[in-house]
Amino acid sequence: MATFVNGTSPETVEMMKATSNGVFQGESPLDFALPLVILQICLVVAVTRSLAFLLRPMRQPRVVAEIIGGILLGPSALGRVTAYKNSLFPAKSLTVLDTLANLGLLLFLFLVGLEIDLKSLRRTGKKAISIAAAGMLLPFAMGVVTSFAFPEISSTSGDDNIAPFIIFMGVALSLTAFGVLARILAELKLLTTDLGRISISSAAINDVFAWILLALAISLSGDRSSLLVPLWVLLSGTAFVIACFIIAPLIFKLISRRCPEGEPISEKYVCLALCAVLVAGFATDAIGIHAIFGAFVIGVLFPKGHFADAIVGKIEDLVMGLLLPLYFVMSGLETDITTIHGLKSWGRLALVIVTACFGKIVGTVSAALLSKVGLRDSLVLGVLMNTRGLVELIVLNIGKDRKVLSDQTFAIMVLMAIFTTFITTPLVMALCKPSETTQTQDNDSYKNRKRRRKIESDKEEEQTQQLKVLICLQSGRDINPMVKLIEVSRGGRNQTKESFCVYVMHYTQKARRNGLCFWNKKRDNVVVAFEASCNVRNVSVRSVTAISPLLTVHEDICSSADSKHAAFVILPFHRQWSSLEQEFERVRSEFQGINKRVLENSPCSVGILVDRGGLSDNDSEVASSSFSLSVNVLFFGGGDDREALAYGLRMAEHPEVKLTIVAISGSEISKSNILEAQETYRFLAAIKNKAAVSTRFEERIVNSTGEAVKIIQEFCECDILLVGKSSERPFVSKLPVMMKMDYPELGPVGNLILMSTSVSVLVVQQYTKRNPSVVGSVSVGVVESP
Repeated sequence: MATFVNGTSPETVEMMKATSNGVFQGESPLDFALPLVILQICLVVAVTRSLAFLLRPMRQPRVVAEIIGGILLGPSALGRVTAYKNSLFPAKSLTVLDTLANLGLLLFLFLVGLEIDLKSLRRTGKKAISIAAAGMLLPFAMGVVTSFAFPEISSTSGDDNIAPFIIFMGVALSLTAFGVLARILAELKLLTTDLGRISISSAAINDVFAWILLALAISLSGDRSSLLVPLWVLLSGTAFVIACFIIAPLIFKLISRRCPEGEPISEKYVCLALCAVLVAGFATDAIGIHAIFGAFVIGVLFPKGHFADAIVGKIEDLVMGLLLPLYFVMSGLETDITTIHGLKSWGRLALVIVTACFGKIVGTVSAALLSKVGLRDSLVLGVLMNTRGLVELIVLNIGKDRKVLSDQTFAIMVLMAIFTTFITTPLVMALCKPSETTQTQDNDSYKNRKRRRKIESDKEEEQTQQLKVLICLQSGRDINPMVKLIEVSRGGRNQTKESFCVYVMHYTQKARRNGLCFWNKKRDNVVVAFEASCNVRNVSVRSVTAISPLLTVHEDICSSADSKHAAFVILPFHRQWSSLEQEFERVRSEFQGINKRVLENSPCSVGILVDRGGLSDNDSEVASSSFSLSVNVLFFGGGDDREALAYGLRMAEHPEVKLTIVAISGSEISKSNILEAQETYRFLAAIKNKAAVSTRFEERIVNSTGEAVKIIQEFCECDILLVGKSSERPFVSKLPVMMKMDYPELGPVGNLILMSTSVSVLVVQQYTKRNPSVVGSVSVGVVESP
């Protein structure tokens, strides 16, 4: 940015020294570059994160908070206080801040390029291409017409400024913020739906052509004293892109071969890739386009895969968390809303907002309707494509730096970008009304068709229904124990493939980035490995994709289980067992929160698998005749224990499973528990009659809590132990762990087993009607792979 607050230019500003000698020698840290920029970054992060927290209930993307934060820190609000401006954002400090902001922007555009796969872009259907074209051409044309209402054309500006101003206005009104749109789709659980795929593909196409038009506008906005200068800029830029397309893929492929998948990426290759980004940025800046174009081109040409993922993982948090917000602040320091005064100025703001919304929505809706998309979905697409954000700010800042946009026009366009982005989420939620629609459809369908929500059933028709199980994976280490569990859960040899169906979901924070990990159809490696390992008989395995932050992924799990009519959800314990250290490894606490929220909201029964080597260390192949497993079920009584026993009986149908059922009861039965004791007796009698011959029964009567603990520990000599989460037995409620349970999601017996034994355990909670069948305020879009 060439001009700072109040028109100050860097040429007239005295440069600051880097560090001070300290306050004890009479020097203020605010007079030196490094301590001042540290304070500025902390202030920016604090303001933008606070605004993002306040806007979270409205489901606004963080970019809205960052733009508003930049405006509040600028001359429109706090910048009007002279003491604040001279102390925290003095003109002599802005060169350093501006450099860091543009470095963050350059790296961000590299990350955006990494998420765009040209091969997938070429495979995009005609529907997305037509929607992108119509959603860009109509607002571009309307932007050209609208530009004649601004003083840059209608008043004192020279003829040389007309062409670039028209193109800048057209591009600004026709843009769709690709990254912001992906985050909105992820927040609304629409990223994996057909609607989400169409909109994200159209936005990617829109972005590519918008950058081309912006490059044209920049070349025309340079030195206009000679027509040869813009021509040389265009030709040099074209030559640079062609050279990159020829040279860069060869170099990157050579590096990728030296970095095999599954192995850590060497630091020197990461450094080499980042240096290539910086060199490309230098080249395009020297040409006269902008440094961000070189970074974007390198990102687009970078080979997609584990190498790109490793680079993103190393720099994304730094760029998105610290450097990029500085760009919003620099934009805010140049945005003075007080320049919008008078009826004409506010009329131009209204005109721009109406024109931008009308052009985007009408163009997109028209193309969508012609592509045989429903009216409501077409309207939602139109609203989604009307999203603007960071890319809009980039265009506007470049236009202001090139003296194409005035301060007033810049402020008008920034407010338009905030408004159009702000209204996207509430309008989409109002148009979709997904929760109401989903619940109505589900309730209507369930009136006419009964579904199986748990394993235990006395009804013959439910017993003959296909048992559907949803398996959730945290990482690749969960694959082996889950595959073993699925193998022994498929039933006997006479079971058909249609009698047992498994869905698998790997939940990660895929939506943290731009969301194109789904758009480019790259399959989840963990899910692929699970499907390859689950090569067992009579089991149908399908993958379910859900893109969500970990805070709301439980909604995806519960909604997927509901839509797939799963009777059982199996979750991995949030801590993973280290066989070498013989102890649990530390795992992020978010996974424990996921398990708790699924237990609270699940539309079916839930099991939490704590594997401590009983399944993962079993070296026998699951489909081979040498496979064997010893399973013990601790039965105290109650719904959860009956569900655990029902699942154990299904496992006992496998010819290589040895099941032991341990029924533990107290010596005294209170009057209030007589009915429950009778029900438990009848249940166990029925189980004995239909259980497999190899199933062993043990009945134990305990007189104290200590005896119960000894019996539990006695029957922990097995590969896996099945227990219910809750039990109403008096001696269970008096177990030592009841005073403090580290893992309340496992219940008292589960916590006791983890504390005093080293056996693997599956803790089961039976579905009850009090659990809601649909979770969250929006529906969850999932994609099933056949």
